[in-house]
Parts: sequence; structure tokens; C-alpha cells
Amino acid sequence: MSRSISLSNRISISVLSEHADREVTVAGWIHAIRRQKRLVFLILRDNFDQLQVVYNRGSNENIETLLAGLNEESVVAVRGRVKLDDRVKLNGVELILDEIEVLSAAEPELPVRSDSALDKRLDWRFIDLRSERNLLIFKVQTAIEASLRNFWLRRGLIEIHSPKLMGAASESGAELFELPYFGGKAYLAQSPQFYKQMAMASGFAGVFEVGPVFRANPSFTSRHDTEFTSIDVEIAWICSHEDVMRLEEEFLRQMLLDIKPQYGDDIERVFGREIVVPETPFPRIPLSEARQLIEEDGYEIPREQGDLDPEGERRLADYVKREFGHEFVFVTDYPASVRPFYHMRYDDRPDITKSFDLLWRGLEITTGAQREHRFEILRKQVQEKGLSEASLSHYLDFFRYGCPPHGGLGLGLTRLLMITLNVPNVREVTFLYRGPNRLAP
Repeated sequence: MSRSISLSNRISISVLSEHADREVTVAGWIHAIRRQKRLVFLILRDNFDQLQVVYNRGSNENIETLLAGLNEESVVAVRGRVKLDDRVKLNGVELILDEIEVLSAAEPELPVRSDSALDKRLDWRFIDLRSERNLLIFKVQTAIEASLRNFWLRRGLIEIHSPKLMGAASESGAELFELPYFGGKAYLAQSPQFYKQMAMASGFAGVFEVGPVFRANPSFTSRHDTEFTSIDVEIAWICSHEDVMRLEEEFLRQMLLDIKPQYGDDIERVFGREIVVPETPFPRIPLSEARQLIEEDGYEIPREQGDLDPEGERRLADYVKREFGHEFVFVTDYPASVRPFYHMRYDDRPDITKSFDLLWRGLEITTGAQREHRFEILRKQVQEKGLSEASLSHYLDFFRYGCPPHGGLGLGLTRLLMITLNVPNVREVTFLYRGPNRLAP
């Protein structure tokens, strides 16, 4: 298709003030149209930025006809002269229109607006994502991943990409997606746990992975999804799970140090959330003590709940904020009964694991532990959990021929974004959410 306006010289709205009194080409979405008797004002949007485009009525019959049928959210290219004017609310810059081309016309009525219900907005996610708010979410996500990756690379960790099709469960038999596989069965990976540990047995001193994981969880809460991006780290030659916690608090502090100057002002303006760079070390509270503190605060966690429930997490966060002035807290030393078979246990307290969860502002974002690397003990713990040795044979083989002491963690990217941006629901910080009732778009 031939174009009357070439996009090869297109410039961003953000740099227009550098081109005063010049003819330029700009392209974007029509954000708003205001038609007056003598003038037509177009608000053009590209990424974060908006531009006022001014057309003087009667100066061009073809443009007049085109503007009469133009709808909001149509994609256009415009040429015109840049004019600086302090009276213009949009950064004191406007474009006096000489030429316009419709690159993609939008239908008259949008199916969704910014104030539509969340499920409706998810049905039309590609339109919902066009807002400054949602674009900022994914700019921050990109910056978070870049910061973490740079931190790990400086520490000498190796990036891996583990398989997502597995022959056995990677965590437990629960919340597992099963699918046919060439006459047999395969399962979608619940985590890269087994393969991170394989890397330790392979002589990799430290690894990380950022990739999808799958949980057949029927929950409809604001913090759960059936597919999400997991941030995983595993390191060898550790003395205890304390080494893993120390690594995490260091990379999270660095992440916030990187994010604050880059996007801190935008996050505070758009989401009302101040980015607070935490001091290290983070507070550490054993689970038994945490439960006691919560009960003393007037809330009793249900007995069948081996872990903290959401209300318990919030109350513990309030306590930590009051007593320590801190947004983070490691909850440590979980009972073996509520932890996976591969978590190492204390020699003098075999019912307690060397494990932790990390809460940030009252939401669990991480689970981690020192892993059991000794074959016979690991095999015994498999048996104690009532699991099948045969189905775990390939995993157990990793530990038959020498494996260093190691540990690691799994961190949910969407939960990390929820707290960073003060957004109440994982659906809003996921590019395309997947849940029990959502497989489209």
C-alpha cells in the first residue's frame, strides 16, 4: 500500500519541543477529537505522550472530509509545523496540521472503557492496555526483570530454560495439569524446581530462570492464576537457607534502587505508591512466633491452616511495620508437614524445615529453602510423604553421584508487580491472564 506520508522520518511526541517551527511527521492513536466552528483539535497519543494537533477549518477540503468521519482510537500519521505555546496544556507544544493519513480506522463505538468492569476489560485486553496506566505496568515489569538479571549476572549466575513438559509432577500431585503425550501422559511444569537442582548436581554454582509455570488451582482470588511467570534462583555451596535469604534481600533492594529513579515519580503519580528502598537485613520471624504474635493481636488462624492465611499475613505485616519500620519480613522454619519432601530439615528438629516465605506489605511473594542434597535422606523423605519413588526416579538420580549443599527460591512476577505498584489484583498486572474461567483472548 502506498502512503502519502512516509513513516521513515516519524519522530516521537516526547521530543517535539526540540523541533520548534519545523515540519515534522508524527503518528499515533486519536485519543480525543474536539470539533469547533473554526478549528478542529485532535489529541494524538503515542506511548505515554499526547500531542494537540490543530486544523484550521476551510483550508483543505480533503482533510475536512476525512476529519468529519474520523473516530477516536483510529491510527493516523500527521505532518505539520511544530509550534511552542505555553498556553497549550500538553507540554506547551502543538502541531499545526498540514496533512493527515488514516493508517487504520477504528469503528465508531469502543466495546470497553477504562471504567468498565475488570472481566469486560480483560475480554478486550488489547484496548485496555492502551492506557498510560497499563503501559507503565509493563515498562516497570521490563525494568524489574532487567535489574534482577543484571544483578544475577554480576554474581556469576547462569540463565537456564527448563522444559515445561514433564513426565512427573515437579511439586506434588495436586494442582497438576495433565495432557496426552504420544499415547502416554505428560504434565505441565508447576515449577523448574527439579531442573534447578539438576543444575546444582551438574556443577553450576548458581542459576536463574524467568519463565511460565502452571498450577491447576481452582481459586478465584485476586492473587491466584493458573499460568504465571515465575522468577527462580538456585545457588550451591551454601551453609543454610540464611544464604538464600541474604541473596534475595540484596537483589530486591537493588531492584528498588534501580526502579526508583527511573519510574518512581510516574509510579507515585499514576498509582499513588511511593517506592521505598528497604534496609537490609530484612526482619526474620519463625512461623511459630509469627502465629503467636498474630493471636496476641486478636486473630486466630484456623487450626487446619498450617501456613499463615491472608489475614494473618496482613496482621504480621502491620506488626513488622510498627516494630521494625519495614515493609518486608521473612517467615522461617516451617513444619515438614506443610513443606515439600525436598526441603532440608534441622538435625536437632527433624519436624522443622530450613525454609522461608517472604512477605512484602502483607502478601507472600516468595517461597524458598535449603534443599536436601543427601540421597539417602532425600529418599527417606520421599517415602515419608507417601510419594512414588518410581515416578521420581529421574529426580532422585541427580543425587546419587554427588551434589553440593544448595538452596533456592521461587518468586511470582505478578505478585511482585502487584506490590511494587499497589495494584489489588494479579489480573491487572498480567499481560494476558489465565484462570479457571479464562483461556481467551
